[in-house]
Amino acid sequence: MDSASQLKAFLIGIDTHQEPIIYMRDDCDVCRSEGFSARSRVRVTANRQSVIATLNVVHGDTVPEGYAGLSNIAMKRLGVSSGDPVSVHHAPVTESLSLVRRKVFGHELSQDELTKIVSDISEHKYSDLEIACFLSVCAGGRLTLNEITGLTRAMVASGERLHWEGAARVFDKHCVGGLPGNRTTPLVVAIVSAAGLVMPKTSSRAITSPAGTADTMEALTTVNLSLADLQRVVRKTGACLAWGGAINLSPADDLLIRIERALDLDGEGQLVASVLSKKLAAGSTHVVIDIPVGITAKVRSHEEADRLSFLFSEVGAACGLVVRCVLTDGSHPIGSGIGPVEEARDVIAVLQGRQEAPDDLKERALLLAAHVFDMADGCGIEEGQQKARDILESGRAWEQFRRITEEQGGLKQLGSARFRYRQLATDPGTILSVDNRRLARLAKLAGAPESPAAGLRLFANVGDTVAVGDSLYELLSDSTGERDYALAYIAGEAPIFTLQTES
Repeated sequence: MDSASQLKAFLIGIDTHQEPIIYMRDDCDVCRSEGFSARSRVRVTANRQSVIATLNVVHGDTVPEGYAGLSNIAMKRLGVSSGDPVSVHHAPVTESLSLVRRKVFGHELSQDELTKIVSDISEHKYSDLEIACFLSVCAGGRLTLNEITGLTRAMVASGERLHWEGAARVFDKHCVGGLPGNRTTPLVVAIVSAAGLVMPKTSSRAITSPAGTADTMEALTTVNLSLADLQRVVRKTGACLAWGGAINLSPADDLLIRIERALDLDGEGQLVASVLSKKLAAGSTHVVIDIPVGITAKVRSHEEADRLSFLFSEVGAACGLVVRCVLTDGSHPIGSGIGPVEEARDVIAVLQGRQEAPDDLKERALLLAAHVFDMADGCGIEEGQQKARDILESGRAWEQFRRITEEQGGLKQLGSARFRYRQLATDPGTILSVDNRRLARLAKLAGAPESPAAGLRLFANVGDTVAVGDSLYELLSDSTGERDYALAYIAGEAPIFTLQTES
């Protein structure tokens, strides 16, 4: 190790998520001699491990003299403790950034160029700011069909790819999101795998919603499975409900999703590449994609849905994946729960056939399961729905769900939020519409999905008639700060529910 550039590691105790940050004093000899300035990209080396970190310059004694403060993730990746020697130099030039700049100026990127960008992102050579630049320039329909295909292939190549011995066909199901409470995936997996089809479901956490499938399933069981555990679960049950980020499937996608979440951005091309890369990496051969369409859903028009369906189908075919897109009603929330725990309550209620189980969630899951069955044996949607209904209502789907969760570590007890607030109707009438986007934002402000028990429970939906004082929904939160923040949002905005009042 070069003694001229050597400092001692200092755990500064700052969580910078997945971006390594180094904190150096403004009077540090290394900082001065290397010509570092704030936001410089530097290579930090220790124990034969290196990370590329972003420099923050500290004034005063927050960092002791002769030390370099390191964020939690930087310490973890380097494998060092406070006091261990580290060396700091200028980071090597990340040449693929020039390709991002090419895209900024409207040039189409080739497969090789996209592979270089994705490879550098997966190797943590990009700062969060640089990843945000790449995502932004890919959003808004700026990626061509060839670029989306190239990005998908590059993201698959960035990590592991599963293969399932003895399974000629491997099925999957995905929803593009934008519809609060639409937690059909656990139901479809239980129904389809109970019928003997193989469905190793690896899901992402929420990007712009109050819960993703992995967030909801984590309220019920262990989703952070090793590759060996995931393969064991699928071998024993024919299915799983796991978090894909734990097993290095398309790891670049997880890095991109983290920044997408911060930007509240989910671009068309990135969406297609993200979904299909995870399916391909998981070894899927056939996938049904649910595209809810509604003016306050993620996909607002049938024209937009048709284009998205075209992209999914074409990119899937180019990558050897059979894709079927199903356009569904996205005009109002599905189910009664919004947020990980509340959506988990709905899933269990449907599987157990409880009286309070939301019928709209049940029927949508049966429809999507029917499409999987039709892909498998050409039985037709009507026969497929009846098959799915028989499996669900006989209790076979619940038994299969229990088998899967038992193999993943067992079912957990669902928690409860500490603070509750009932929103009551102030006028009588019939509910004409519910704003999905603002309802989802309200659940997020209440703390979902970071606080699993936070979110909402709906008591009314489109088409229902309410009287003054009837409950519309219950706001759930685990802290007074989040509760009050969410309540301030309600007070400062137009009503989320639009009613046709009695004349």
